[in-house]
Amino acid sequence: MGQFVDGLKFSGGSHSLMPKTFIKEVTEMAHRHDVYVSTGDWAEHLIHRGPSSFKEYVEECKHLGFDTIELNVGSLGVPEEVLLRYVRLIKGCGLKAKPQFAVKVNKSDIPVVGDRAFGAYVASVPRSSEIVEDVDLLIRRAERCLEAGADMIMIDADDVCRYADSLRADIVAKIIGRLGLEKIMFEASNSKTSEWFVGNYGPRVNLFVDHPQVMGLECLRGRSLGHSSILRSSYLLL
Repeated sequence: MGQFVDGLKFSGGSHSLMPKTFIKEVTEMAHRHDVYVSTGDWAEHLIHRGPSSFKEYVEECKHLGFDTIELNVGSLGVPEEVLLRYVRLIKGCGLKAKPQFAVKVNKSDIPVVGDRAFGAYVASVPRSSEIVEDVDLLIRRAERCLEAGADMIMIDADDVCRYADSLRADIVAKIIGRLGLEKIMFEASNSKTSEWFVGNYGPRVNLFVDHPQVMGLECLRGRSLGHSSILRSSYLLL
């Protein structure tokens, strides 16, 4: 399906369970079809090993043939300045960075009035158990990551677009209105969600879909199957 997708993702750190020789075979095959390869949620499981563990992880991913490192910001749970340092480190190693943001965050992560929260030291506060919705915080953090060199921002489907009948069109519109379409990718967990995105934002919207949905998504984009893809905006999950 190389002509229908432009990226392949090893979901949820699944590559950590596979032989390295097999991973290299997969990445090399993907590259032969002009498909880039991305990690899934895994970096957050490594940072507890020490300050050098993240760089070692990035270097190993590069050796295995990965092109993009995904950073689940909620799971990482690091200060913003550390997140931006990770983005720059990934870029410095010649790979692409793809932070993933959720619309709901821990209340203690929201800067209070007077804090210089973005790019400066902020004194830590006790962790709260309250989870709140803050789209503006998501957008500001995404903007900072893009300024630091991030290549794509992934928007977590939870509480935004997990199901078509409860899709938050207001949140999607605000994110796209502030950040544009080119650098934003939405998770589309089912065909109805994909149909909504393509119907409202056109065929060039970046969607992350599971592999059974690839052909259906291409049909939604209005393609004639069998011809070279000119849209190149579908995403395949492994």
